[in-house]
Amino acid sequence: MSAPDAPWPVEPWAVREPEIDLDQLARTESVFALSNGHLGLRGNLDEGEPRGISGTYVNGYFESYPLEYGESGYGFAEDGQAIVNVQDGKVIHLMLGDEPVDMLRGTVLHHERVLDFRTGTLDREVHWRSTYGREVKIRTRRLVSFTHRATAAIAYEIEAVGKPMRIALQSNLVANQPAQEGAKDPRKGKELGAVLQGRLARGYELRAVLAHTTRNSALTCAAGMEHVIGGGASDLHTAVYVEDDLARVTISCKLVPGQPMRFVKFMAYHWSSRQSPEFLRDQVTASSSGRP
Repeated sequence: MSAPDAPWPVEPWAVREPEIDLDQLARTESVFALSNGHLGLRGNLDEGEPRGISGTYVNGYFESYPLEYGESGYGFAEDGQAIVNVQDGKVIHLMLGDEPVDMLRGTVLHHERVLDFRTGTLDREVHWRSTYGREVKIRTRRLVSFTHRATAAIAYEIEAVGKPMRIALQSNLVANQPAQEGAKDPRKGKELGAVLQGRLARGYELRAVLAHTTRNSALTCAAGMEHVIGGGASDLHTAVYVEDDLARVTISCKLVPGQPMRFVKFMAYHWSSRQSPEFLRDQVTASSSGRP
């Protein structure tokens, strides 16, 4: 782990984190955030945990809440508004046999993240060894599209090191994520709790869509994900599972050293105060199929 005040390399067109510092996650999540002005993703780790503050935001999508005063007075505002952390599609869990890839466990042999200002991409490289000696290299690239404002994508590559192994990838879309215990970071803003109410959950093949409506502002947001698999995988099996606050696509396969398995995860978000969840579902499906 690097010291909190250790300098990062100075580069003209990139921000580079040469090693992971778990004590500084909230800060680096802000530094490595991606946005196109409409859709924004905090720079959370692909595994989802550990984390400082989870965050996926869509411009204009908010929840209302009552303002409390010690004494009320004429002209005092009665309601406030806070931006909502919508369905999070960044989360990709990786299992090596029965061991999860977790930055809090095992041994991190190498970890680097680079935000490239020219391409607008966030690249990550991880070399990790489990407690029982399973070893993998992971390379990811994350972007938010400037061409299609409602879409984002993650390219994910996993390579076995040393010996063949069976892996399982769980690509998730998660709503109403709980806040981290004891988190008092001012960047998280008003703590709204679980304000997203499930309206629609559909999954088929390698696709899934969730739609939710906020309790008070009555705004509906639909989020979807689609996956394209290619290269390196043998004995491949897939499955999809959905419930109100979770959609999961599971990809299970056998890896051989030197033959990395790759897939791309496409995500799309649409919201409205008037359109039905079914209408927004169709928008999301069209956007995620169109690619960033």
